[in-house]
Amino acid sequence: MTKTGQKASRPPEVAEKGGVSRRQFLAGVGGLGVGALLGGSLVALALPDSVYAVPASQGYLLVDTKKCGGCESCMLTCSLVHTGKENLALSRIQVAKSALAGFPQDSAQYQCRQCPYPECVEACPTGAMHADEATGVRTVDEGKCIGCQRCISACPFTPSRVQWNFEERHAQKCDLCKNTPYWNREGGPGGTQACVAVCPMKAISFTAELPVQSDEGYEENMRNIHWSNLSFPIDDAGKVSAETYMRAKAAKPAGEDASTDSGKMA
Repeated sequence: MTKTGQKASRPPEVAEKGGVSRRQFLAGVGGLGVGALLGGSLVALALPDSVYAVPASQGYLLVDTKKCGGCESCMLTCSLVHTGKENLALSRIQVAKSALAGFPQDSAQYQCRQCPYPECVEACPTGAMHADEATGVRTVDEGKCIGCQRCISACPFTPSRVQWNFEERHAQKCDLCKNTPYWNREGGPGGTQACVAVCPMKAISFTAELPVQSDEGYEENMRNIHWSNLSFPIDDAGKVSAETYMRAKAAKPAGEDASTDSGKMA
């Protein structure tokens, strides 16, 4: 596990040095079994990884920790549109707060990353956890879920982005509001996401492009010019550029600094 809470993982297609991937191994074993059944006339077959390819998701959620106020509106809304109940424990997006940490580490948001190589999908023995054929969104077929919770354990992130619905006894995860029976809006990648719509700080956004990911999260900067007035960095290098600083300073009324200084002296 890395220092940021993500379990060490790699795409299933990538083999260890000098070895084969798990999928290639299983494909080879399957080929050996067929060969044995047919009297050994067939050699072991190594099926191409494209046979097992999972389509990419057509949407992703981005969260800016520095904008989040920790109000938990996203959690309550997520639970409400999916289950008809305002229950934080049934939310598919999680907000964690720490009274001992300083800004912005005092609040953290945990949402499904819609991984390109979804280990939760690979771990499911029944196909309940799958990628939607139309949108690629990783989602759960509740009718097929047997409650083994392998998908929860397989998620490479901590806490797991797959949750256990303790009331209905099945796995659940963010589906980008594709299946929201208690909401009259169309969700999914082509629609509206409840958490995005309800967030008062606009800390959550939707994107159709796969964000660059690292152990520390998405390498996306969602801040704007107003943050430069508060001396917070707004560029991807973590600094307020000189151009941005001058643009923000020019936006202030002329003589504002002088009047402020004279007021202090008086």
